[in-house]
Amino acid sequence: MAGAIPHGVTRDPGTIWSKDTAVAIDVPPDGIVDPLPEARWPVEDTRTGIYGVVTPNVVALADGTYRMYYTQILPREGFSAGSNDYDNSTTRILSAVSPDALVWTLEQGVRLSAAQGGAGNFRVVSPEVVPFSDGSGRWRMYYECCPGPQAEASSLRSALSEDGLRWTMEPGVRMGGDGSYNSPRLIFLADGRCRLYCGDRGRGIVSALSEDGGFTFALEPGLRIAQESPYEALTVFAPEVLPLAGGGYRMYYAGYSTANRAYVLGAVSEDGLNWQKEAKPVIAPGGRWDGAKCSEMCVVEVPGEGVPGYRLFYEACDGTAVDERGVWRIAGATGI
Repeated sequence: MAGAIPHGVTRDPGTIWSKDTAVAIDVPPDGIVDPLPEARWPVEDTRTGIYGVVTPNVVALADGTYRMYYTQILPREGFSAGSNDYDNSTTRILSAVSPDALVWTLEQGVRLSAAQGGAGNFRVVSPEVVPFSDGSGRWRMYYECCPGPQAEASSLRSALSEDGLRWTMEPGVRMGGDGSYNSPRLIFLADGRCRLYCGDRGRGIVSALSEDGGFTFALEPGLRIAQESPYEALTVFAPEVLPLAGGGYRMYYAGYSTANRAYVLGAVSEDGLNWQKEAKPVIAPGGRWDGAKCSEMCVVEVPGEGVPGYRLFYEACDGTAVDERGVWRIAGATGI
């Protein structure tokens, strides 16, 4: 399967997706203190956006199952609003497993806390987990490190794991200093180098190259995706880049038209550097779970009848709270 290559797919999953009726990962209800990562609660319990789950990243495991890494947003000590006051929230990276990328079982324990990831009591966000290319079975997680309110610049850092569950932060910063970087995605190139795509707040989506297996990166000139269309008027970020087995690339990315509307958008490229955007959103808000926003996403290839199928997971905000902030959950869709 092409998915054995990080983000690799056999064919272009395209732009037509059918949204799931149930969420993939839900959030703890209001009133829960220090929720266990593996706990589930009834769907009908009250949720107003104090807790949130965002930034899904799914990897295919050697035994044919799947693991999703994601970010849980929680209230930070002294700030009770949680994800409804994102500047003053804290986060942790959790995980869930599935035999089929349809039904998910939450795993015990925290994969990476804010403190473990170098963010103090603020936020580690947007895990991107890839295997080492040397066949050692080790994993590297890239993530966004937010050491304060959003006005402070974010950097991209990394952590290592032998088993995908216990993680140790690597020294230094993978990208930082000259920008505010977020939402990393990494692909392996045919010449042995790695290319990392990410958002650079206020600029657009950029890319960087690594010649040492993904530890140090040099920013490439220009923008891969600039803010141009009405769907991107506020910001663009969160590139999900899929190398196609037959050549070329597919990208899904997030665009905000206003602070209260976000979309999953699409683009294609022959070389991974120059991208042709698609005119209409791939996934637009309007359902029970994503009434306001459809944002940071991932795609995984799954077995199908004759040809592989595709599952897309994205962060979805229902817009039910003040200023259409609402509850952030992880929703899913199936390629058609």
